Amino acid sequence: MLNSMLLWFQTTPEVAEDAVVKQQNLIDLIVLGGPLGIANMIVLLILSIVAVYIFIERWLTISNASKVDDSFINNIRAAVASNNIEGAKALCRNTDTPVARMIEKGLLRIGKPLRDIDAAVENVGNLEVFKLEKNLSTLASISGAAPMIGFLGTVTGMILAFYKMASEQNVTPSVLAGGIYQALITTAFGLLIGIFAFVGYNLLVAKVEKVIYQMERSTLDFMDLLQEPGN
Repeated sequence: MLNSMLLWFQTTPEVAEDAVVKQQNLIDLIVLGGPLGIANMIVLLILSIVAVYIFIERWLTISNASKVDDSFINNIRAAVASNNIEGAKALCRNTDTPVARMIEKGLLRIGKPLRDIDAAVENVGNLEVFKLEKNLSTLASISGAAPMIGFLGTVTGMILAFYKMASEQNVTPSVLAGGIYQALITTAFGLLIGIFAFVGYNLLVAKVEKVIYQMERSTLDFMDLLQEPGN
């Protein structure tokens, strides 16, 4: 597809039909770039697979973490008000969310000073945030590394093109094609991966911040519940 777009922009209507006949597929163009071009494309392909995997895995994980039932804290409140602490703990264990695990830790500390309960809940919250942010730094690194690897392919491709220009007696477009193709394809591929990783990283960070807000709000509600008269 990328090769077809390049040929479409670079040819006139009169020679378009002949260009399509001579068109090579993408794999052939990568091979024309030589060992350096192939190595660059392999690295970029690996980065693209890793970026897609991290984005999908983190998106699903964070989405599940953000699903907090509005009635959850109300059920906890009712259980604590009726002095059914074990029932509240069971409800937390059956709810697989960061908020539930934080409140469960607070319930386990009931009877101790509120400061100790708050510290225990906060520590669990920090661990949950760390879990949510797992591999996000890798995705951010890919967003910066992929374009640079693409630009490296541009440099090595142009070096290859100029080397062939200097070593060949009859310089024709086909002689320079390998280096130029390597320069164009690796740059375009690297930029596409970088853009995807950059956008994906920011989307995931926004979702994590939403979950953190839910965690903080639920923690405040729980601590207020413990300070209510009779608790």
